[in-house]
Amino acid sequence: MKKYEVEKIRITDYNYTLSDEKIAKYPLLKRDSSKLLLYKNKKISTLHFSEIATLIPESSLMIFNDTRVIHARLIFEKSTGAAIEVFCLSPNQPNDYPVNFQQRSACSWNCMIGNAKRWKDDVLQMTVCIADEKILLSAKKIAKTENDTVVEFSWNNPDFTFSELLEVAGKLPIPPYLNRASEAKDDETYQTVYSTVEGSVAAPTAGLHFTPEVMDSLTKKGIKAAHVTLHVGAGTFKPVKSETIAGHDMHTEFISVSRETVQALYENEKDLIVVGTTSMRTVESLYYVGRKILQNPGISSEELLVSQWEPYDEEDHVSPKLALKAIIDYLDKSNQKQLMTATQIIIVPGYTFHYPQAIITNFHQPQSTLLLLIAAFIGKDWKRIYDYSLQNDYRFLSYGDSSLLFK
Repeated sequence: MKKYEVEKIRITDYNYTLSDEKIAKYPLLKRDSSKLLLYKNKKISTLHFSEIATLIPESSLMIFNDTRVIHARLIFEKSTGAAIEVFCLSPNQPNDYPVNFQQRSACSWNCMIGNAKRWKDDVLQMTVCIADEKILLSAKKIAKTENDTVVEFSWNNPDFTFSELLEVAGKLPIPPYLNRASEAKDDETYQTVYSTVEGSVAAPTAGLHFTPEVMDSLTKKGIKAAHVTLHVGAGTFKPVKSETIAGHDMHTEFISVSRETVQALYENEKDLIVVGTTSMRTVESLYYVGRKILQNPGISSEELLVSQWEPYDEEDHVSPKLALKAIIDYLDKSNQKQLMTATQIIIVPGYTFHYPQAIITNFHQPQSTLLLLIAAFIGKDWKRIYDYSLQNDYRFLSYGDSSLLFK
């Protein structure tokens, strides 16, 4: 579908009534005991997530997002008693996640500021205790962008990295719609069991249902697995406030995909099941990355960013398999083992999917870009699925139940 047609999509057409009592405020004691809605061949049924291996075809390749949620919320207290929240969204300098996390004296981040009116141009400070050491962490505003504030952090002990300071000083940023403060147990329950790469400020929640036992059952069945990294930004909770989707600015998120994973996708592109909307956005972004490379083999990694409306700007004249092959060749030619770029892709009804045959996902907020993605994937039956879920006591949003939806 062309951009001018997609832009006319009315967000109110993707609404449903979600009462607060339907939102899961806490996870179940056992991750895989959650309900699982199966949508296949237009039929809907209810199972439990622990049974998921029985529903996945043996030939499948499953894609997991291995991002890990960081303690992104730093609360500084001024001498006046005012509390200033500095919410770290993405690294500014150095702008590479792993490099930034390993800094030992200073770094800067793009941040969202809570109680911003109380923070003028003064330097905020807090004492961070790690083991028997006391470290003075300072925060200084150095620039203002259209959406964020660039904050420079500095500390007086080079024995500790910024990652270590965040882990101790920061708080886990659980979703705002839970309407509660983060608790110690969220540190475990709001991470997937396979999370390894620090960087997200929100969990890829479809993965929260997986347990070591479920992962083992998939392996025993011979189902293959591969990982991608998309660091989920706070924009994932950004509501669509415009009347039509044309007025919504999609957030940009960092993605990293290994050559090994691209190769696995290339060899299994017709048997792909993605875990979560973040994995879906990453995998689908690869098509447009590959298309860019074919059009300009010497393109830089910065130019590989997939913009919001790119999928709707021109016809898909490149085969999905050829796009993946282009990425493999690009990485080999430049002697890179990892494709690192960013994506702003928005997937809405009218989008042409290139790879996944199914998606595992939770139940999303009404009038959200995540719900639009699901509607794009399964069509008008999204409404029937959500009506069924509401009528059958499914738990909604991040800590809620799950679904397995076949295209």
